[in-house]
Amino acid sequence: MSVVYRILYPMGITVNWRLVVRDSTRMVATLAAVLVSLSTAMAPEARSAEPAGRFEFTRMVAHWHQYNHADYLPFLREARPDVVQLGFYGGHFWSLAHTKAFGGYPAHFPVQGLDACGKWFAERNRLIHQMDAKVVGHFNVEFLVGDPRDSKGGKPPTGFFKFYEELWDENVLGPRPVKDPLDLLERGPDGKPISQKGYGIGGMREYWACLRNPGWQKVLKAWVRHGIQQGLDGFIANYFYRHNCLCTHCQSGFRTYLADRLSGKQLKELGITDLATHRFKEIVSWHDPAKSSPLRREMLRWSQVSNKQVFDEVFHKYGRSLKPDLISAQWNHLGDFGQISGDERCLLPGDVWGRDETYLWYSTGAAAFFTDLGKRFLGEATLQARYIRGAFDDKPFTLGKYENTRIRVAISELAANGGAPMGFYTRFTDPEARREIVRYYQFLGRHDALFRGNRSHAEDVLLFPRKAVHQGKVAPVEAFRQAGRKLLDDHVLFDVLPDDLATAERLAGYRRVLRVDGGPAGQGGSASSDRKPSHFQAPYTVRVSASRPATGDELTLHLVNYNRTEPPRGADGKPSAGGGIKDEKPIAVTGVTADVLLPEGLDVGVVEALSPEKTGAVKLEFSRSGRRVRFTVPGFLVYCVVRLRR
Repeated sequence: MSVVYRILYPMGITVNWRLVVRDSTRMVATLAAVLVSLSTAMAPEARSAEPAGRFEFTRMVAHWHQYNHADYLPFLREARPDVVQLGFYGGHFWSLAHTKAFGGYPAHFPVQGLDACGKWFAERNRLIHQMDAKVVGHFNVEFLVGDPRDSKGGKPPTGFFKFYEELWDENVLGPRPVKDPLDLLERGPDGKPISQKGYGIGGMREYWACLRNPGWQKVLKAWVRHGIQQGLDGFIANYFYRHNCLCTHCQSGFRTYLADRLSGKQLKELGITDLATHRFKEIVSWHDPAKSSPLRREMLRWSQVSNKQVFDEVFHKYGRSLKPDLISAQWNHLGDFGQISGDERCLLPGDVWGRDETYLWYSTGAAAFFTDLGKRFLGEATLQARYIRGAFDDKPFTLGKYENTRIRVAISELAANGGAPMGFYTRFTDPEARREIVRYYQFLGRHDALFRGNRSHAEDVLLFPRKAVHQGKVAPVEAFRQAGRKLLDDHVLFDVLPDDLATAERLAGYRRVLRVDGGPAGQGGSASSDRKPSHFQAPYTVRVSASRPATGDELTLHLVNYNRTEPPRGADGKPSAGGGIKDEKPIAVTGVTADVLLPEGLDVGVVEALSPEKTGAVKLEFSRSGRRVRFTVPGFLVYCVVRLRR
């Protein structure tokens, strides 16, 4: 495999290395040599404080079940989150709350009945508001459970279809948009509604509504209005999975998209001679990158663009017409940067990606929920967090790591990289887990000014090859992963930025601009300084980042320690994720030293260390030479914050 590594130096000077590698091991070794050999320029200046109008928050709690537990509200009073993600207001609610399956997966409703359950959520929202927290409701936008009416067999409708035909209250929701609920559904190549029985919820089938269907958009708006009336501050939308729907709305929508985007010549290159009469046999969304094609990528891009258009129409245009400060969020999936075959935003244009959204949830799946320290695998999502931070313009985000074991690491990892820790997979009913969640959340609360609206202070930036992905090239993504992990192991202070957002303005403050796809050169920073970068002597199990608080003239270092005593491997020899916080078992780290290059204009008179496991700040001895500060970090268990201030 041939991979081009292009280093963008200040003043537009560019140096290319073309690396021909036979395997990933050699790629890593070669890349390491490249990175070590790079010269230095300048450290970035401080980033600006938060823009006006943003909703910044630093701590959230999200649960799909046990939110009716007797200890839930007392737990919230102890942890004091800014945001509580709670309750169901979309397809799950209207499909299941009135059924015998109300108390099970996925929503675990506390009571049966649409009216009774709706009132329960409204009261819970009121009680949480008394704690000065915002309430965001889960909103499934298209995934429906139930069986349509069987007119031939005489079977009545169940689930969503029973709700739509028999329980829809026009006094609450307005008139039904269509008579037959089947007219709202995604359709396969055979013209029949797409369905499955994968989950077996209440013995019912699963269907998907088509987001491009105007009737379905009216349903969503009715549900949004109802949720706002129940006291919600916002919604997090999930199940943004467009399938291979070939309904009339998808056929016409995709044709319009192609007509606006491509010329007649370009359409012919895709095998379309007459767009007006062309009947698509497939309009796929996610697909195997190895089986991709220009036409399939146009299908995927249109799927994601049209999903975003509907999201904006329902939650931003309509929802904010009812509640101007409505919080909006999406729950998507990134994994280990799976592209084309995953990531609900992978082909979205940069100017649309996250536009007008308040915060973002990305799940990392199996990429980050266990460790294999013998292979230097930390089970971390640091690279994902930095990607989201760069792509999302520093707005709040969180990560779902699908584990309930390494609770302290999960919280620290997000706090250290500009995210909002959350408690979705942390079981507050476990006394030890609850104690640590509360301990860490209270730590973040006591030092809120260090976290709320802070901005990354990085000396280098690694560009994510999103332009290559948009061309169907996913090989550079692996090179990105390898480069990112090498930089993390070397404790380099770096940001991640998608290359389609890498304007000269955004790159100007960085010492180095690193890219892995061989794309066109961008503009680097200034060559006014030849100072060496910050340097940290620490084990590979420690990750280091830096930030500038929104208030106060200081630099804050964040150190997260992933070292632990791992659980015994399973019978198959594979690493175990563990069975709760009892298996987290962190091992303290000592002897970490720092040689920090200060930003221009920052005068440091005090260096102090903070940790959730310790009471109060520990002042550190340090030496100062010009713009460099050197000190030793005191031993810490999982998370240490070092403040360099006047």
